[in-house]
This record gives sequence, C-alpha cells and structure tokens, in this order.
Amino acid sequence: MHNAHSSTLTRLFNWATIIGLIYLILVAVAAVSAGFKGFSGGAEGAAQIFAFASNPFVALLLGILSTALVQSSSTVTSVIVGLVAGGLPMTMAIPMVLGANLGTTITNTIVSLGHIRNREEFRRAFAAATVHDFFNLMAVAIFMPLELMFGVLSRSAETLANLLVGGNNLSMQGVDFMKPLTEPAMTVIHAATAFLPGKGPAIATIAIGIALILICVTWLGKVLKSVLVGSAKEMLHKALGRGPLTGIASGTLVTVMVQSSSTTTSLLIPLAGGGIFTTRQLYPFTLGANIGTTITALLAATALSGEGAHLGLTVALVHVLFNVFGVTLIFGLPFLRDLPVRAAEKLAEVGSENKLLAFGYVLGLFFALPGLMMVIAK
Repeated sequence: MHNAHSSTLTRLFNWATIIGLIYLILVAVAAVSAGFKGFSGGAEGAAQIFAFASNPFVALLLGILSTALVQSSSTVTSVIVGLVAGGLPMTMAIPMVLGANLGTTITNTIVSLGHIRNREEFRRAFAAATVHDFFNLMAVAIFMPLELMFGVLSRSAETLANLLVGGNNLSMQGVDFMKPLTEPAMTVIHAATAFLPGKGPAIATIAIGIALILICVTWLGKVLKSVLVGSAKEMLHKALGRGPLTGIASGTLVTVMVQSSSTTTSLLIPLAGGGIFTTRQLYPFTLGANIGTTITALLAATALSGEGAHLGLTVALVHVLFNVFGVTLIFGLPFLRDLPVRAAEKLAEVGSENKLLAFGYVLGLFFALPGLMMVIAK
C-alpha cells in the first residue's frame, strides 16, 4: 500500500515539475527577447550585432555550431525566436533555424559511438544515427536555396502566422494572458540585474534567459523521460511494425511528449545496434522526431507579446514547415526517399572498418567545418 502511495506522490511531483519547467521556458524566452531589445537599443543595434552574420551561410553554420555545442535544437530555436522578437532580421534567423535542425542530429551520432567496441553493432547503430544527418543535409540543400531565391519557407510561415493570429497582434484579440503570467518572474530578473552598469542588465537578462532555456529543456527532457519512457518504448515497438506513416506520426508524438528529438532518436540507437530494428524501419520514426522537436519553439513563441510576437511565431513556424516540407518531399518522392538510408549505410560500413573516420565525421561535420567557414567568412 505504502509503495502505491509513494509512486502516486512521485508522479504528481513529476507533473508539477513539468508544469513548472514549461513556465520557466516561457519566462526564459521572454527574458532573451527583453534583454536583446534592451542591449541592442532596438532594431539599429540588432543590425550591428548581427552584421557579422550578414551572410545566410554564416547564419546556417552558426545554427549548426551552437546546436552541436548545446545539444538541443529546441533550445537554440527557442533562443532564436526570442532574438527575432528582439530585432534579429528574419533573413538571418531562418538559416540559423535550418542549421539548428542539422546540429541536433549530432546527439544520436554520439550515442551510436557507444557501440564502437563491437563492429557489427556499431555498423548498425551508426547507420541508424547518421540517416538523420543525411536527411537533414538533403533538406537543407533543397530548401536553403529555395528560401534564398523565393522565400518559400518565410512566405508560407508568414501566411500561416497571419491565419493563426491575424495581423501582427498575437495577444489573442487583446487578451494577452502570457504577459501577466511571465511578469512576476521578469520582475525578479529585472530586480536581480538592475545594479549592473550600462548595458549590463540587458546582457545579464539575455544570459539568464539562455541559461534557463538550457537548464529547463534538459531537465524537462529528463523528467518527461522518467514519466513517459515506458509508454514511449511501447509506442515505439507498436508503431515501427505498422508502416512508414505510423512511424512518422508516432515519432512526432513521442518527441512532442519528451520535448527532445535527441531523446527520441537516442532511444532508437540501441535498438538498431542490437539488431532489433533496421535503419530502414527506424527512418520514418526519425523523421517524425524531426517534426516533433519543432513544438518547443512554437511553445516559446506563445510567450511573446507586442510587435515581435508575430515575427517570433513566424520563425517558429518556419522550423515546423521546414521539417514538414522536407519529410513530405524527400520521403514522398521514391527516388529521394532511399538516398539518406543508402548514404548512412555506406558511411557506417566505412566507419565500422575505420573507427577514426567515424570520429572524424562527427567532429568535421558539426564542429570543424562550421568553425572553419565562420573564420573564413570573418
């Protein structure tokens, strides 16, 4: 009896923690936005700060690098949503979001390195992990040029944002429930940073916001994992046998539940390593995870109010649409569908023969290449 009671308490405590963390993420995004506005002195300052990212490719690499470093695309896109609301130009924000999408695939690739001692296991795990990389590389290669030439993503997102909220006022027909909700926490942050000279309070507010997002997203993933990991695993097993569309749908759902595509895809890697599922079977689930991870930024966009709110929502929607379009196009067209799987299996074969190459791939794609390109662009 005592055990049942304590497990109910634990469950309640976990759900309370989840609600608290979601609240803190909303506060954090509001803080990044407010701090950035304060620091940059509105749009002119923002333009100066991002002058060095004046090139969409540099912005793309910034997205990859920052996500590879913080290990969470939801974190990076939530920060970008806050920055856009504070004046970061859309032309820079969109490539950053695409980069964040690419950078997030590093987590499961690192997880697959855990199987490195057993060659066969490693080959299977590495293939299942890198199929995510190749898919996202293809999606960026297709949609980045389309966005730069025709604004495919920004225009669709803009239209959708207008449909959802109408005009540029996100405050649900004037009832802005987010502002009073985040106000008490923001007051605390302002009070805590007010003693700093000059631009200090603004910089500190941005730093607090980013730190909060980092801590909360990670912690939220952990709590949700403990609450849902049983049901997530069951869903996984049920869904993977049912065909690609179910795989995509459940990948999306599990990721929305645990708020982290890295968690979802990292659950898959050991299953692939153990030979329980093939890369081809796990592929649709990975694509679903790609779509599911965009929910955090959408949630973050609801925390914004005023002018920037509409822009923040648009950027969050760009992230959603990029993944939805990518999955529809690449998975929808038979001649494109198999390319990521084939590339991943080929790379895994080479990587399992030569472990150094596998490590080189991870370091090169996610750290060295973006870092080098940024230096050149400077």
